[in-house]
Amino acid sequence: MSTASEQLAAASGLISLVLFLVAVVVLALLAGSFWFGARVKARESPRPRPEDQPHLPPEGAVHEIRENRESQEVPHVAKGERPLTPYELTNLQTRPSSDKTRPRWSKGSSGSFGGGGLGAH
Repeated sequence: MSTASEQLAAASGLISLVLFLVAVVVLALLAGSFWFGARVKARESPRPRPEDQPHLPPEGAVHEIRENRESQEVPHVAKGERPLTPYELTNLQTRPSSDKTRPRWSKGSSGSFGGGGLGAH
């Protein structure tokens, strides 16, 4: 063997050793992370048992109530008086509507602005 080939062989052997050590370090880090994860999981509280899960109330399932709601009217200000500020308005509540029919959109309307329909013509 020539001197040049010996120097190349020595360098590649050193590179192989470095790569092997890097691989061993990576494997040690992975094994350590699994070990640490197992320790953390062991310290956590146990999973809830089936009897700890929520149950239906004794009177059975709660059902949805459908009703139409209407809001209170915004107070009107007489002509010449100063307008009300937002701070003078209270939280406007809703109450059940006497009308039991569900409101429907007009035929051919999507019911929203820019909904893509042809709109009411």
